Amino acid sequence: MSNNDIVQKLWNLCDVLRDDGINYSDYVTELVLLLFIKMVHENTEAGILQKHLLPVGCRWTDLNSKSGITLLNDYKAVLLALSTGKRQEINPKKPGEIVEVTVHSDPLISAIYADAQTRLREPRHLEQLIKNLDQIDWFSVQKDGLGDLYEGLLEKNANETKSGAGQYFTPRAIINCMVRCIKPQIKNIIQDPAAGTAGFLVAADHYLRQKTNDYYDLDAKDANFQKNKAFIGVELVPNTHRLALMNCLLHGIEGGDNGAIILGNTLGQVGQNLAPADIILANPPFGTSKGGDASITRDDLTYETTNKQLAFLQHIYRNLKPGGRAAVVLPDNVLFEAGKGTDIRRDLMNKCNLHTILRLPTGIFYAQGVKTNVLFFTKGSAIDKLQQENCTQNIWIYDLRTNMPNFGKRTPFGEQYLQPFEMVYGQNPDGTSPRQEGEWSFNSHENELNKSASKENQITNDSLEKSRWRCFSRDWIAKTKGDSLDISWLKDNNNIDTASLPDPRVLAKFAKDELTAALGELEFLLSELEVTI
Repeated sequence: MSNNDIVQKLWNLCDVLRDDGINYSDYVTELVLLLFIKMVHENTEAGILQKHLLPVGCRWTDLNSKSGITLLNDYKAVLLALSTGKRQEINPKKPGEIVEVTVHSDPLISAIYADAQTRLREPRHLEQLIKNLDQIDWFSVQKDGLGDLYEGLLEKNANETKSGAGQYFTPRAIINCMVRCIKPQIKNIIQDPAAGTAGFLVAADHYLRQKTNDYYDLDAKDANFQKNKAFIGVELVPNTHRLALMNCLLHGIEGGDNGAIILGNTLGQVGQNLAPADIILANPPFGTSKGGDASITRDDLTYETTNKQLAFLQHIYRNLKPGGRAAVVLPDNVLFEAGKGTDIRRDLMNKCNLHTILRLPTGIFYAQGVKTNVLFFTKGSAIDKLQQENCTQNIWIYDLRTNMPNFGKRTPFGEQYLQPFEMVYGQNPDGTSPRQEGEWSFNSHENELNKSASKENQITNDSLEKSRWRCFSRDWIAKTKGDSLDISWLKDNNNIDTASLPDPRVLAKFAKDELTAALGELEFLLSELEVTI
C-alpha cells in the first residue's frame, strides 16, 4: 500500500468524525491527536524514536485494548495527562483521596498536546478509529517515513476547499523549488516567521539530509545542531502550531525544549525577539491586521502599515544576517502598493540585493484569483554583504503566469513547470550566476528559437518580448515604474483584440440566436418531463 493510498484511507476516517458531529475545520486536529500516539508507537517499535517517548498509561497499547465508555473516558484522561504532565489517581494509602501524579516532564509533548480535547461523544466512533488505524500496514510506511505520511494528510486537508484549511497553503512544488534555489547549508539558522504546518522547514531539513546521508556524514556536534538548533518557526494559531510541532518531530526536527515552532505573533513581541537568520523561507498570511488575530504591535519596524505582508516583508529583510538569503511568497499588491508600500520596496532594494522575482500562475493557491510571486533576495549587495545602500542593481523576472494552463484539480501544478525557471536561476543561491535574457522560455519551441538567437547574438526586442526571462535595471525601475515591481511584458493570448471584433449588431444577433436556441431546448426538455410552463 502506497503512502497516497494510506493518506486517502486516513482521510476517509473523517466520515466517522462527521457522524459524531465534528465539522471539516476540526477533522485533522481531531484525527492527529490520536494518530500521533499511533505514530509514536510505530516509530518506537521500529527503534526510530529514542526521545520524546509517551509515558506509560498514555501509549497506544493503553488504548487499543479497551472499549466502550471506559475507552472514551481513558482517552480524555490521556489527552489531559499529555497536556499537563499530570494525572489524577486514587491514593493507594487513602482510597477515598484523589492525588495528582506526575506522568511526564517533557515540555515538547506538553506543547504538542496543549489544551488538547476530543470532541468525540460516541465511544463506538473512537473504537472504529482505533480499529482502522490498527489495520493499516505501517511496515510499508516506514520506508518512506511516518513524517511524509503525516504531511500528506496535511496536504490532503489543504486540498479540501470546503474546510477552509490551508486557504493559502503553499504547494509542495513551490516549496521545493524555493529550497533548491536558496540552497541552505549545514549550520545555517533557517527561519520561517509564518510557519503554518512547517512545510518550509521540513523541506529544508529534507534537502540537507539528502546532502549529508541523513546527517550521518556530520560529526556529533553538527548533527546535534541540525536536529535541535537549525530550524526555527513561529505560528500564531494554536491548532496549527500543534500540527507543526508534530510534523517537525516526525521528521526528526526536535528543536529546543519546547520544539522548533514558537507559538506567537511574528508581528508582535515574539518576532521582535527572534535572532537573525541565515535563511528565511516563508509564505506570510494574506490580508490586513484588521482581518485577523495577527495584529501588528511591533515598534521596531521603520514603516508603520496595516498590510500584514508588508510588515512581514520588513521583518524578513531586517532579520537576515549580512549575506543571509530569503525566498518569500507575496501577493501582487506588495509589488505595486503606493505610499508605505513604495517606501518598503525602496528600503528592501537598498538594504538587499533583490535579484529575482518569479511571477506565479493563478489557480495554484486555494483562494481563487490570488496572484502571487516569489521574491528572492540577499542581505547586502552582490559584492559586499555589509553594504546597506543601493544593494539592488538589477532584477531578473521570470513570468510563469502569462499564457499558462488553468491549474486546478484537473490540471495540477507540478515541479515540471518550475524546471525552466530553476535552470535560468543558476547554481549560485545568491542570484549571482551568469544569466542571459531570452535564454529560456516555458514553451519548448520558443526555447529553441531563443537559444538559436542567443548563439548568433541576434536577441532582438521582439524575441525578448516573447521570452519569460527578462532583466530590468534598478535605474529603469525607479525612473519608469516609480519603484513599482509589478512588471509584465508578455502578450496574453487569451485577451480579446477589440479592434478585430465584428460589428456590434452582428454580435447582438448572434447572442439572440444562441438564447433562442437554448430556450427551445428547455421547452423540449420540459415537455418531455410533462411539465408545462
